[in-house]
Order: sequence, then C-alpha cells, then structure tokens
Amino acid sequence: MLMGLKDKQTTKNKNFIQSFIHAMQGIFSLVTTERNFRKHLLFGMLAVVLGLILNLNLGQWLWIILAIFSVISSEALNTIVESVVDLIVGPKYDDLAKKAKDVAAGGVLLSAAFAFIIGVIIFVPELVALFQ
Repeated sequence: MLMGLKDKQTTKNKNFIQSFIHAMQGIFSLVTTERNFRKHLLFGMLAVVLGLILNLNLGQWLWIILAIFSVISSEALNTIVESVVDLIVGPKYDDLAKKAKDVAAGGVLLSAAFAFIIGVIIFVPELVALFQ
C-alpha cells in the first residue's frame, strides 16, 4: 500500500511506484525552491528552442542534451550537498562545511562552462551560416 503524501516515511521504498513518487517530489522541490535550478532549466529550454529553429542534426542534439543534463544534474547534486551540510552543521560556520559547499558549487560551474563551450561550438557556426 502506498503511503499518503503527508505520511513521514522512515523505511526503504517498497516498490517502483513509491520510488517514482519520491523522485518526482524531489524534482518538484528543485523546481520550486532552487532559483539556480530554474535558471538552468530556462537556459536548457532556450537551447532546445534554438536547436529546433536551427534544425540541428542528431550528433549536435546529443551534445546539447548531454550539456543540459550535465548542468541540471550537477545543480541537483549541489542542492543535496548544501542540504546535508546544513542538516549536519546547522547555522554555525565550519571550514569543512564551507569547502563541501564551495566544491559542489564549483562542480556546477564546471558543468555550466562545459555547456557553454558546447553551445558555442554548435550554435555559433549554425547561426553564422543562417545569417550568410
């Protein structure tokens, strides 16, 4: 039997549906509470729209999708690190907590840089060709 959305689960998920519901709640939480996650989703959607306008080929689409999912996945991991660190450390300053949060944020920055480079490599030549 599935638990209600208000029940507090303390045990392992019992089936795929329960796991799926929890995963969807996690994505909903990211979208509703994380400003940077929403920004990354917006940039990803803009890349998809631009890709549709430019009629990208399969190889180009694979790189664009990889870049988008790299950024949003790293943003999700960053949120996990921040939440766990805050849970453990609380409202006090700790050098290791700062390091964990900074490294997680750095991972997002690296992923975003990767996405930017992929976008430049794919979109700039396509846009130049379009306007010539």
